[in-house]
Amino acid sequence: MRRYFVFGLVSMVLLLSSINATSVSVAFPVITSRLDTSLVVAGWVLSVYQLTTISAMPLAAKLSDVIGRKPTFMLSALLFTLGSVMCAVSSSIGFLIFSRVIQAAGGGGFLPTAAGIVSEEFPEARQRAIGLFTSVFPAGAIIGPNLGGWLVSSFGWESVFWFNVPLGALAVFCSSWLLRGSTAKSGAGIDFLGAGMLVGFISAFMLSLTQLGNIRSGGSWVLIGLLLVLSVVLGFAFVRRERGRREAIISIEILWRRPFLSANLYNIIYGACAFGVFSLMPLFAMTVYGASELESGLILTPRSVGMMAASLVISLYLTRWGYRRPILVGTAIIILSLVLLAAGYRGGTPGLAMSPLTWLVVVIALSGIGVGISAPAANNACIELMPDKVATITSLRGMFRQMGGALCITVATLLMESLGDIALAFGITFISLAALLLLAVPAVFRLPESPETKNSGVLGQK
Repeated sequence: MRRYFVFGLVSMVLLLSSINATSVSVAFPVITSRLDTSLVVAGWVLSVYQLTTISAMPLAAKLSDVIGRKPTFMLSALLFTLGSVMCAVSSSIGFLIFSRVIQAAGGGGFLPTAAGIVSEEFPEARQRAIGLFTSVFPAGAIIGPNLGGWLVSSFGWESVFWFNVPLGALAVFCSSWLLRGSTAKSGAGIDFLGAGMLVGFISAFMLSLTQLGNIRSGGSWVLIGLLLVLSVVLGFAFVRRERGRREAIISIEILWRRPFLSANLYNIIYGACAFGVFSLMPLFAMTVYGASELESGLILTPRSVGMMAASLVISLYLTRWGYRRPILVGTAIIILSLVLLAAGYRGGTPGLAMSPLTWLVVVIALSGIGVGISAPAANNACIELMPDKVATITSLRGMFRQMGGALCITVATLLMESLGDIALAFGITFISLAALLLLAVPAVFRLPESPETKNSGVLGQK
């Protein structure tokens, strides 16, 4: 019974992290106004969180291997809670941005440590347990904007951060007696220089994307070039340093071994197609389909519902259906939805009256079903190859998806600014992403076909 409470604990923390990401976006305009700052500076409240989260994922995974899952999870929850308190009491934009770094350092550790914890608690049902995580994030995407809007309008923007504090404190307390201490690897250590190179590589790359997205409002091509060169140099130096090192932050085998390389490339494109471009859907709905602000805010809710429902079903039958089949089916549905979005509304289906906005909601919901079908399998693929590296594999998956999503958003916004036609820019983005995802399909056939173990029960019986 204890391990089911553990699953509930880590799911609650992942849900809290998802709610935080979406609720802060709702509070962003009010934060900009109340702290009397510019949009460019205030944008770092969102950007620095994403940048730190991506950097923290592989570092938290390595830390959990060295000191154990329990202390790493507790440290992540403590940092997230402390960062939330600091954000809530911030009286200046500078301190708020710094506080978001602390908060993100904790938030970035949740997913890899949670995956490691449930893998140890449910060894015979790991595929289902990790697959069920897929339903947590869309739930946060539904709750976050609505909860954030209510909190900001009723209690002010600080309440968005205060909301995290009691739940974060509860997570720290519960994890102290619910989680079992896992054995740290004998003689294992942390390569701090390698960690610095990795953080520098990710930071330089993400900052170059941020500058590229702001090129029309003061971004510098020289700075962008320098950041890209720096990211390449640091990335190359990191790979050279980590090759063959016992205390490597990331095993180079997980980056370059054929099944892992295929998964990493697929995750970059998948992140762009499944998450990056759909974060721009409210803008697309307002500018192209004439949706109101309220309608544009709610337009992603059916997508989240479809994602939750599909992922729950697939997670329960994942060991029976294997990995490749759900990934291929889900990928095909995502490609279809992108092609439909690129083609645009064509007058509805004969015999079925449908307004343009309703048609858009249906297509967006269809994409959510595609993500829900593919994500549980994609989240588990390759873990059997190195089950002792589940936290690292999970962290890389999240890192590559977020980087792909950020790259997609930057390119799409650049297209909008350069073309001056938002509808055309979105059309080019949709069809280009559909083509890229289609080209990524061969990579799926290099992933493991099915789990090695067969499970019984919803989360297995012990």
